[in-house]
Amino acid sequence: SIGNALIYFFSLTLSTLHFELALTVPLLIMLGAMRSKMHHDKAIINCEYSMATFSTGERKVRSKGDRRSVEISLIIRQVFESTVLVNLFPRSQIDIYVQILQADGGTRCAAINAASLALIDAGIPMKDFAVACAAGCVDGTPIVDLNYREDSSYQSPDMPIAILPKSNKITMLQMDQKLHLDTFEKVLQCAVDGCHQIYDIMVTKVKERTEELVTSRGVLQV
Repeated sequence: SIGNALIYFFSLTLSTLHFELALTVPLLIMLGAMRSKMHHDKAIINCEYSMATFSTGERKVRSKGDRRSVEISLIIRQVFESTVLVNLFPRSQIDIYVQILQADGGTRCAAINAASLALIDAGIPMKDFAVACAAGCVDGTPIVDLNYREDSSYQSPDMPIAILPKSNKITMLQMDQKLHLDTFEKVLQCAVDGCHQIYDIMVTKVKERTEELVTSRGVLQV
């Protein structure tokens, strides 16, 4: 399953979003462009990623500063530094907080998709949606959106990517194993196709959200 449900809560520059990608569920809180004490000619993007103690079958306390969380926080920040029109917000800071409530693989991709929707919901201008999806290869067959069992049991290579759908520009690509060039191209295309499927769902949900907001304010009668 590529995506199940999106639920928005919106207030001024604060956007809280619950997003589901298959069985992975991140909760995202995004604070819009706020004044920063630092003097910059563009906005600074700050990101903090963490996993809840109960997010996996093995319950354990996870430090916010552990190596994996810091790495994924940096990845998410870099994706949106290349997507958000940061030059429109000098001397400002955009804060993105992601906590994984339920993890079954693909947490960084789910976090990027949730952050993209939250930024749009908060009215932050971007070049395009930032859409992420992972793909892998099991017994020579490319598969999209690996869950935890597929990723760990088959020791398949996992390739999470993020793209700007309109231009197909890749803003993030990672690999944890080597792949033959022919296999790499097939897995990459599988991931790109998965991104476009998610993009179609995201566009639909944003349109529904927009109609809901316009109708609730009495601007448009549907």
